[in-house]
Amino acid sequence: MRDNTTLVKPVDRSVTTATAEQFAAEADDPSAVVVDLREADERVASGSIAHAIHVPRGLLEFRADPANAGHDPRLRPDARVLLYCSDGARSALASVSLRALGYTNVAYLHGGLVAWDAARLPLVGRMPAPY
Repeated sequence: MRDNTTLVKPVDRSVTTATAEQFAAEADDPSAVVVDLREADERVASGSIAHAIHVPRGLLEFRADPANAGHDPRLRPDARVLLYCSDGARSALASVSLRALGYTNVAYLHGGLVAWDAARLPLVGRMPAPY
């Protein structure tokens, strides 16, 4: 089995990343589109970044492609698109996919929500621990 770093390391050098602090500053811009690529159960368990739209990684290309019937109009190739997931791996790969679809202003949260939590930045909808 491959480690995520095997797939992501070459991609990481070819796409734009943002630190948690940079990502937070940009996510506050109302013109930016913040996309949470995690699965629904991950969002329920740990919350999400404020104003993020939910597009699971497996559906991103369908939702992001304006020529697709399932296109989400909030995803626009001309918008600043900020991607995040739990550790950054899905976001790195998703950045490449969006570029292939003509998105030119994409960045992802380097280190994902692990880095976000380490920077002590807020999440919304976080469920309290059951203990």
